[in-house]
Amino acid sequence: MKSQEITKRWVDFFVSKGHTAVPSASLVSNDPSLLFTVAGMVPFIPYLTAREEPPYSRATSVQKCIRTGDIEEVGKTARHGTFFQMCGNFSFGDYFKEDAIKFAFELLTSSVDDGGYGLPAERLWVTVYEKDDEAKELWLKHTGIPEERIQRMGKSDNYWHTGQPGPAGPCSEIYYDRGPAYGIEGGPLADETRYIEIWNLVFMQYQIENVRSKVDFDIVGELPNKNIDTGLGMERLAMILQGVENMYETDQVRPVIDKAAELSGREYTSAESPEDPHHTDDVRMRVVADHIRSALMLIADGVAPSNEGRGYVLRRLIRRAVRAMRLLGVEKACLPDLLPASKDAMKGVYPVVETDFARISRIAYAEEKAFLRTIASGTARLEDAVAESKAAGVPLSGADAFALHDTYGFPIDLTLEMAEEAGLKVDEPGFRALMLEQRQRAQADAKGKKGGHADLSAYQELLGKGETVFTGYDELEGEATVRGIVSAGRPVAHASTGEEIELVLNETPFYAEAGGQSADTGLITGDGFVVEVLDVQRPIKGLSVHKAIVREGEISSDALVRAAVDRERRHAAEQAHTGTHIVHAALHQILGPEATQRGSFNKAGYLRFDFAWGEGLSPATRSEIEEVSNIAIRNNYRVDTKVMGLADAKALGAMALFGENYGSEVRVVEIDGAWSRELCGGTHVSNTSLIGSLSLLGEQSVGSGNRRVEAFVGLDAFRHLAAERALVTELTELLKVPSGQLADRISSTLNKLKATEKELDRLRKEQLAAAAATLVGTARDAAGVRVIAHDAGQIGGADDLRNLALDLRNRLGSEAAAVAVAGVSNDRPVILIATNEAAREAGVKAGALVRLAAGILGGGGGGKDDVAQGGGTDAGKVPAALTAVVDAIAKR
Repeated sequence: MKSQEITKRWVDFFVSKGHTAVPSASLVSNDPSLLFTVAGMVPFIPYLTAREEPPYSRATSVQKCIRTGDIEEVGKTARHGTFFQMCGNFSFGDYFKEDAIKFAFELLTSSVDDGGYGLPAERLWVTVYEKDDEAKELWLKHTGIPEERIQRMGKSDNYWHTGQPGPAGPCSEIYYDRGPAYGIEGGPLADETRYIEIWNLVFMQYQIENVRSKVDFDIVGELPNKNIDTGLGMERLAMILQGVENMYETDQVRPVIDKAAELSGREYTSAESPEDPHHTDDVRMRVVADHIRSALMLIADGVAPSNEGRGYVLRRLIRRAVRAMRLLGVEKACLPDLLPASKDAMKGVYPVVETDFARISRIAYAEEKAFLRTIASGTARLEDAVAESKAAGVPLSGADAFALHDTYGFPIDLTLEMAEEAGLKVDEPGFRALMLEQRQRAQADAKGKKGGHADLSAYQELLGKGETVFTGYDELEGEATVRGIVSAGRPVAHASTGEEIELVLNETPFYAEAGGQSADTGLITGDGFVVEVLDVQRPIKGLSVHKAIVREGEISSDALVRAAVDRERRHAAEQAHTGTHIVHAALHQILGPEATQRGSFNKAGYLRFDFAWGEGLSPATRSEIEEVSNIAIRNNYRVDTKVMGLADAKALGAMALFGENYGSEVRVVEIDGAWSRELCGGTHVSNTSLIGSLSLLGEQSVGSGNRRVEAFVGLDAFRHLAAERALVTELTELLKVPSGQLADRISSTLNKLKATEKELDRLRKEQLAAAAATLVGTARDAAGVRVIAHDAGQIGGADDLRNLALDLRNRLGSEAAAVAVAGVSNDRPVILIATNEAAREAGVKAGALVRLAAGILGGGGGGKDDVAQGGGTDAGKVPAALTAVVDAIAKR
């Protein structure tokens, strides 16, 4: 029986029993405590816990779920998968234990012709909570399962609660006996590999408090309305009904295993035992099949790869699948073959994976492409570090693991896996400590930006007098009272001309930097003083702090002031902020809804917008984004701001920045109604035409899976375009061609230049090759090793040195020999060392010698024992570096 038929029969059966069929919720859970929907009951928690009134008394669903807590077990057991489907039936104060048991047994054992699953009753075993006599008696009364196949278990196995005070109750689990080939007799208490759990019935009947642990809590009474929550693992049932060894071989997963086997040329054999010679490859193929399906479903539900939260889970799944394929010998991009296989297997139940496959595949393929680049750049460095650590007999250092992560983007889990394969441990605590150090530095930088070096207690004291009221949505000037002055981190009573201070007012029209919008500047004046506001920050919630300098006179606490924002600068910042919303809407219109905001920054006349996207934008796409944005500006759309509850805003479809914390009341900024609707606390122009124009400056990557566009708006956009026009005019005059022919003339000139450089490169290599014959005669003996140390002077690049060094090494023959050649490229010294086999046997290692030489040159380097390369900053030290290499060989 196919999976699609299994789920259809489930829904049909329970609908026939008066249940409402509820579609699967998204894998992205609405519960703020969960990254994903991890169980079938998650969407029903508000009803089961009586937080909300259920719209039905009986419900049934087939819920998509993701769990990655035991990701390391995937592929190794019959039942561990990251994506799974939980078939559930629920009662909210309606039926209870008796009907739940009757429904379960009827559906499992009824014949296929009668709409059931046709499982033989004699293969079913049941567990009940050790004190739940009622459930046991109901099983005996309504199913005919003999008493010897009903086993009692304790609270750790057969009692459910959330871990918090609230509803709880005993469970009853249904197991299927797979037969003697899978383990010993004795039921689930004896062997849960042979006896596999397929369905769990939870009877929520008690109220508990004082929850101390899974098994230690106080039952304080019975619930007024008892609930039923059951869950059947669809993949586990499919495994049984389809007669396969594990969930990976069911019809929705097996096609990806077959494709992985085809791509790798390896045979899949269903090996379960680690002693089986096929086990390692089979586990890898099962990992691939599981992770590819999970990635497909996550992207379909709107998750995009990133370095945090849900995005990181998706990224890890894709990277583990790619890594497993590489271990199977497939080093090329494989998702273009694997993902369609998973799509075809899943589309019957989830049509969206086919209708939205263009978007899904674009995201997945871009992530694989980026990871393959990461592997290429980081693997060589990791291999060197592993070799050095093994030679020294020590674990791979935390510093090496951190450098791989920080410099090459090599994820720590991949470093751990590859090091383990090489039989080496990693100093993971050292790595974590360096990561923490980096985070603390970043937090310190941010804290310095937001609050300077002032003691927060000074701000807390000022906040005690009341929050700062922001009036800048409606006015740019206003009267206010000085609440306090902070200087050098301490409250002061007054400040005089020239002093830099932090000023807090009871209310202010000055916008404090937030939501990507830069702070206002302007003047605060009063009786006999002028203060210039340079920046405004919120070091603690509710308090706006004006970073300022006293230009004239003396200001004191409690002074009455007039606060005036720089109008022109505010208007230019509002142009940029509204422009950012327009660019976001244009990206959605052109690329699709997955091009979601990842960050932004707006200041007078300039905007920067980061968004989720896996590949660079073509020139045509950039032009289209710019055109859509300027059409929106030309159309003079109204920009409306509404204040409403967060739930109402989300129901309206307002976009929220992922990871941002919002209060219960939010501001919604709309441009032409639903065309652009976002949660935003910033300031904006009232009509899009007030922006004037928008000119995209460019687009670039800002990390895997994220892109950045930058633009000028208003007068800055005009000045940018005017400067480009002036440049075109200058070039047309210089090259003496019309502007329409400028690109062709520049292309022709560049081609001629490249041809000339190529010819010069050829001549330089000929000269180096000719010099090689002469250089062989300069070889000297250094403790039994023939050594050539040569300064090649100016070179075209490191490849010149590599070719020369390898040529010289070959010319020196099979006797122990080493070659060290150095040169200067782009004003920076480069050194390359090559050794032959006899020299290496004599203890002369190129990698160690390069590190020595590069240190003298003021840089670093590395490589293998036969060839290694380094560089530095001090070209004047080349002779000293070469001498040090020769001395090291002689003194080894």
